[in-house]
Amino acid sequence: MAGHEQGLHRRNFLTGGAAASGAALLAGTGLAGTGLAAPSTAAAADGGPAAEPLATVTPGDKRYQDLVRGYNQRWSAAPEKVCLPVTTEQVRSVVQSAVSAGKRLTVRSGGHCHEDWVFNSQVRVVLDMSRMNKVSYDAARNAVCVEAGSQLLNVYERMYRTWGVTIPGGICFQVGAGGHVSGGGWGLLCRQFGLVIDHLYGVEVVTVAADGTVRAQVATREPDDPNRELWWAHAGGGGGNFGVITRFWFRSPGATGTDPSKLLPQPPAEILLHAVSWPWAELTKDRFTRLVKNWSDWHAAHLEPGTVHDHLFSALWLNHKSSGQIGMVTQVDATVPDARRLLDDFLAAVTAGLDVAYQPMTVHMGEISAMPDLAEPRRMPWFQATRYACTTNPTLNDPSNRSDNKSSYYRTSMPDAHLDEFWTHLTRDDLNNPLANVQLSSFGGRIAAVAEDATAFPHRRAAYKAAWSIWWTDPAAEDLSLRWIREFYHGVYARTGGVPVLNEVTDGCYVNYPDIDLGDPAFNTSGVPWHELYYKDNYARLQQVKQKYDPRDFFRHSQSVRLPGA
Repeated sequence: MAGHEQGLHRRNFLTGGAAASGAALLAGTGLAGTGLAAPSTAAAADGGPAAEPLATVTPGDKRYQDLVRGYNQRWSAAPEKVCLPVTTEQVRSVVQSAVSAGKRLTVRSGGHCHEDWVFNSQVRVVLDMSRMNKVSYDAARNAVCVEAGSQLLNVYERMYRTWGVTIPGGICFQVGAGGHVSGGGWGLLCRQFGLVIDHLYGVEVVTVAADGTVRAQVATREPDDPNRELWWAHAGGGGGNFGVITRFWFRSPGATGTDPSKLLPQPPAEILLHAVSWPWAELTKDRFTRLVKNWSDWHAAHLEPGTVHDHLFSALWLNHKSSGQIGMVTQVDATVPDARRLLDDFLAAVTAGLDVAYQPMTVHMGEISAMPDLAEPRRMPWFQATRYACTTNPTLNDPSNRSDNKSSYYRTSMPDAHLDEFWTHLTRDDLNNPLANVQLSSFGGRIAAVAEDATAFPHRRAAYKAAWSIWWTDPAAEDLSLRWIREFYHGVYARTGGVPVLNEVTDGCYVNYPDIDLGDPAFNTSGVPWHELYYKDNYARLQQVKQKYDPRDFFRHSQSVRLPGA
C-alpha cells in the first residue's frame, strides 16, 4: 500500500515510501545498554574490539550482480566497486576517496528507488548501507538511534519488542530507513501519529565542503543548533541531495524524561484489520464512480486532526479490470471506544448508494497478497498485524519485475472529470496486466496538524494520495506498460498540463515516488517545474541548504535539489 526510495530509498502500499542513504558516527556520545547492539564506531570507546572492516565488492566477485541493481530491474549499473561500510568513518573515507579521484558516487540503503538515481551508467562507486542496520537507545541524545541501512520491519520489531514504541512508517518490509525517512515516511498509523519525520530529532550526514573535505555532521531540530537547516532538509527533502545519511535519532516533540518507552508513539495494543473487494464483472461506470467518490468524500470530510477518525486508515486499490477485482484494506485502532462501530460507519459511507455487495479479497492487489480471511474484520496484536502486512508482498519479491510509478495528492473529493479518465484507462482492452493499478491511501489527521514549512515535506493539507503502479517481467512489455501509465496519468490531469498542479483540488507529487516524466516537457506542459510539484514553496530553502552543505553538487541525480542559480 505505500513507500520506495533511492540510496535514495522508497516504495508503496504502506511504506510510504523512498530517497538517499546513510551511515554515521555517534561522535562523543554514549549509549545506554538496551540489549541491542550499539552503533559501531571505528573502535569501541573503552578499547574494545574494532569494528568489522569495510567490505568492497568488485566485478569479479560473485556478489557483484546482486549489488548493482535494486528491486526495479529496469535499472542496473556497472560500477568499479560497491562498498559496504559499518561505521561513519568508513563512509567518510569512501566518499573522500571518490571526491579526490573525481568519481561519481551514489548511495543505496534499501534499493527501492523507482528511477535510475542509484543504478545508472555514470556511477563508478556505490555505497551500499545495508550493513549499517542497528537500532539502539542513545542516552546522550535521549533518543532512539536508527542506522540508515535498517529495513523498516526490523526497525519496528526492535523498537516495539524493546520499548513498546514505533515510528509511523510504511509496511514494505525491505525499504531502507535512509530514503524512507528523508522523503517524509508514511504508513498505516499516519493519521493517528503523523509522518515519520514528525518524530525525527536528529540526523547524521557525511558532507563534502567546497574544498573537497569530507566530514560527518550531526543536525538536530534544536532551535540553537547551527546545523538545524540540515535537519529540516532531511525532514522531507528527499535523499541523494545533500550528503550520505548515516543514522537518524527519533524522539517525539514534547516527549519528556529519559525512559525510551515514553519518547515515541506507542502503537495500539490491537488493531482491527479488514479486507474486501468488488468484482469488476459487476461494476458499471456509475457503480465504479460511486465507490471512488464515496471513498474520497469521506477523506475530504475528515482531513482535520483531533477526532476519532484519526484512528482509521484505508487503502483502495483501483486495479485494471484484468485483475478481476477492486480491493480495499482498512485498519482501525481496536483500543478506541466503539472501534467496530468506527469501521462499520466507514464501510457504510464508502458503500452508500452502491448496489454491489463487497466480497472477500481473493486476488492480490498490487504489491500485497489476497486476504480472503479478512472479509470479517479480525482483531490482532499490533505487531503481528504489521508483520503480516509487511510481508504479504510477493510482487516486490519477484526478482524479474520491472515497474513504473507516478503519484498525486488530492485535497478534495475526486472530480468527475478525473473519474471518467480512471474508468477509461482501468477498462482498456489493449492491456492485460493484473499488476496495473492506482492505490488511493489515507492522508490527513495528524499529518495536517503540522505547518507546511515546519519540515521540508509540504503536502500537509492533502486528504489522500494516489499512487499509479504497473509491473511487468517481459522486457518486450515495457513500451505498452509505459504507454498505459503515461496516457492514464496525463489523461487525468489533461486540464492542468498533464500533472497534478498546486490548486484547490490537487497538491503535487510525493518525492519518494520519483517520476522523471515530471521534468519532461513532452509530458509536463503545465509550466510548473518538477521541484514545485515535490516541494512547493520549500524548494528555495532547500537550495540554500544545498549551497551550504554540498556546494560542489557532488550528491546529485536527475531530480536532485539544484544549487541556487543552476
